[in-house]
Amino acid sequence: MLERIFEGAIWRSRFIVILAVIFGLLGAIVLFVVASMDIWNVAAHTFHVISNGLHPDTFHEDVVSGIIGAVDLYLIAVVMFIFAFGLYELFISDIDEASDAENQSQILAIHSLDQLKDKIAKVIVMVLVVNFFQRVLHTQFTTPLEMLYFALSITALSVGLYFLGKVGKH
Repeated sequence: MLERIFEGAIWRSRFIVILAVIFGLLGAIVLFVVASMDIWNVAAHTFHVISNGLHPDTFHEDVVSGIIGAVDLYLIAVVMFIFAFGLYELFISDIDEASDAENQSQILAIHSLDQLKDKIAKVIVMVLVVNFFQRVLHTQFTTPLEMLYFALSITALSVGLYFLGKVGKH
């Protein structure tokens, strides 16, 4: 009897994961709001520059950088969503609405910890790619060696993305 009570308590303790699910979703929502506000600010700045006939030297870089920064935040929000949904499905219960015939999207379907890890890892790699692109926009290349390093980094990134696309496919 003591064993059954103890095992029941252990099994029910999995519900503590609901905290990570709730705060993961909250974090994702906050990131979506912040990224949307960033895009709003870039749009307002663009409208201000165009309407006043101003054209600063860094205008294009600032606009592109602001939008890429927002995309970066959106991708991190997606990581948080995948993390929250995956934890819920793995530890609490399958999401009934996701398994309906009408909602057969498999993007949030998580059936193992490895599957959750793979999905999160792919999105994190995309976050790193976007972050790399954002940093490159503000980099000044002055020597041929710096250009060579830049070309090598793009090649390494491309090879990594190629192999990342191969993961999980047979």
